[in-house]
Amino acid sequence: MTYNHFNRRLHLYLALTLLPWFFMYGISSIPFSHGYFFQRLDEAKGLPLWTKRFEKTYEIRIPEGNELRPVGAQIMRDHGLEGAYGVYRQNPNQVNVYVHSFWHSTQVKYFIAEKKLVAEDRRFRWDHFLTGMHARGGFEQDSFLDALWGVVVDIVCLGMLLWIVTGVYMWWKLPSTRRWGWLALAGGVTSFVFFVARL
Repeated sequence: MTYNHFNRRLHLYLALTLLPWFFMYGISSIPFSHGYFFQRLDEAKGLPLWTKRFEKTYEIRIPEGNELRPVGAQIMRDHGLEGAYGVYRQNPNQVNVYVHSFWHSTQVKYFIAEKKLVAEDRRFRWDHFLTGMHARGGFEQDSFLDALWGVVVDIVCLGMLLWIVTGVYMWWKLPSTRRWGWLALAGGVTSFVFFVARL
């Protein structure tokens, strides 16, 4: 097998392996770009996006600064919540814990001065499901599956880069396609640089 033959096979099988990931990132970009459209469709249903699960008196010490993950973990343990989560300070008097999976999300709001905790469940929406898949990554979560997802996303990104390299190599090895290839490459680079410089 020649190197050219190997490169074509690698390009082909990379494309097939990466196919579901290309679909996921491509399709999930639509609700990112057209979030207002999906929001209006949802508002037309007249259904609440958030439903209160509970409201109760609760007290926990909130440290200064942004090291709030231990606070979020404690709130979750105390109230039987599990899953990936993020913690952020909504304002000086409020800390939110956002517990999420692809299928379900719960937001817990802790009001510091009132010593009050409010938990709300978000109704499932397909646009949220897609954008949640698109944006999920990293290694800050504690579970094995979250870490494995992060590893697979890294591998997929490397696979996409390799797919690009093998495609450029194939193009260069076909002299009859170089003129149109240069035009396509120039168009893509020019449009990208223009938006990076102007936006």
